[in-house]
Order: sequence, then structure tokens, then C-alpha cells
Amino acid sequence: MSDAESTISEAADAVEEASDTRALDVVARSGFAVMALLHMIVGAIAIALAFGQPGQAEATGAIEQLAANPWGPAVLWSCVVACTGLALWQLSEATLRARPLPRAKRLGKLISSGFLFLAYGSVGLSFAGFAVGLRGDSGDTTRDFSTAVLNTPAGLPLLVAVGLTVMGVGVYFVVKGLRRGFKEELSRFEGRRRGKLVDSLGVTGHVAKGIALNLAGMLFVIAAAKRTPQESTGLDGSLKALRDHPFGPYLLVAIGAGFICYGIFALVRARFGRM
Repeated sequence: MSDAESTISEAADAVEEASDTRALDVVARSGFAVMALLHMIVGAIAIALAFGQPGQAEATGAIEQLAANPWGPAVLWSCVVACTGLALWQLSEATLRARPLPRAKRLGKLISSGFLFLAYGSVGLSFAGFAVGLRGDSGDTTRDFSTAVLNTPAGLPLLVAVGLTVMGVGVYFVVKGLRRGFKEELSRFEGRRRGKLVDSLGVTGHVAKGIALNLAGMLFVIAAAKRTPQESTGLDGSLKALRDHPFGPYLLVAIGAGFICYGIFALVRARFGRM
């Protein structure tokens, strides 16, 4: 190993050691708790939609609910810090902490944790936007994004790829739930009475979230196929579209309840999960 490579390796070790601190662990766990709360609020909004009530059943709508209380600004900035810490923790998982893994697992970790870094970071930016007064409709944002993509030379296949990617993430959640792939995150409950309850929450929550993501991804594909970007409205639009179907309200209630289950599971993950 050359002197330059040795210096880079030592620097990476130092950064990894710095990232493996109690402070980052606490902030990252609080980020998981924030995400849990968002899922529970989205679930409650979805159930309310089934009964004809207004609301946005996605992260922006949930953040708006949090901002509407007397402690709104303090809550929003606290969530910015929590989500930023969680995003940084995922970034360290994708890069520094994955270095000892075999090549294939290292690549998988880079993709999965890298995606979560972007996802949690975007939620943190949404909280920051609300904190400084920048608020918008998620459906309009998604429609604008779809319109911009379709107006590019490779817009049609690109928007289809976006939709299929979202659906792929949805399938991942369904499979993870049915196979109980989350159990390694909460191994301390293995064989215990409370473990069955945690398993039930995990299965129900992951499957419900996966179904919702598949619906949202399907709208991207439909918008691309019909060249109608206004039909691409994200998670909120896909759930609202269910109200027009005979059994839609029942499915909305089921998905909403599933999101609440996922939120409760994520709270347990925040407190007891392996970091």
C-alpha cells in the first residue's frame, strides 16, 4: 500500500470512528422516531380520507399537521436535526462502515443505504422548508416533476423507469414484510411474547407501505403511457384515487391502519433496534 493510500485509509478510519459516537446514535434514533411519527400521521390522514375528510396523505401533509401546533417552529427544527442525523448515519452505513464487507454486499449496502440517505435527507429538507415558510402541495410538485421529465428527449422511458423504481421499492417492502426481513433489526425480541406483536406490526406495516408505493409508482407509469403528467400525483393522489372505486374506502382504511402499524414498529425500532 502506497503512502497516499495509507493516509486515505487512516483518514477514513478516523472519520468512521468519529461517526460511531453516542451523539450520532441518539440523533439517528430520534430520526427514526420522527419517521415513525410521520407514518402514523399519514395513516390517520388516509383513514380520514376514506370518510371524506380533507388532507394530504403523504409526508408533506404530515409535516403540515406537525407545524400547526403552538410549538410548531421548535418541533420542525428539531425534526430537521433528527432527519439530518439519520441521513448522515445512513451515509456512513453506505460508505465508511461498509468497507469491511465483501464486494457484493458492499455494493448492496451502498445502494440501499445510499437511497435511504437521499430519502431521509429530502424529508429533512421538507421540514426545513416548512420551518422557513416554504410550503407547497405535494401533488403539484409531483405533476411538475412528471411534466418536466416528459418534456425531455428521453422523457417517456425515463418516467416509466421512475414509476417502475417506485414500484420496485414497494415490492421490496412487501417481500421484506412477508419474509420478516426486519427481524434482524430487532433480534432482542426473538422468542419473547412481545416478539409476536412486533412481528405482526412489522409484517402489516411493511406490506401496507409496499402496496401504497406500488399504487404511487403505477401512476407514474400510467402518466407516461398516456402522456398525461397531471395523472401523476404521488402517494397522496394514488390514495385519493381509491375513493372512486367500490371497495376503495375499505382499502384506504386498511392501508391507513397499516401505516400506523408501520409507525409503531418504527418507534420500537428507534428505541431498541440495532444501530
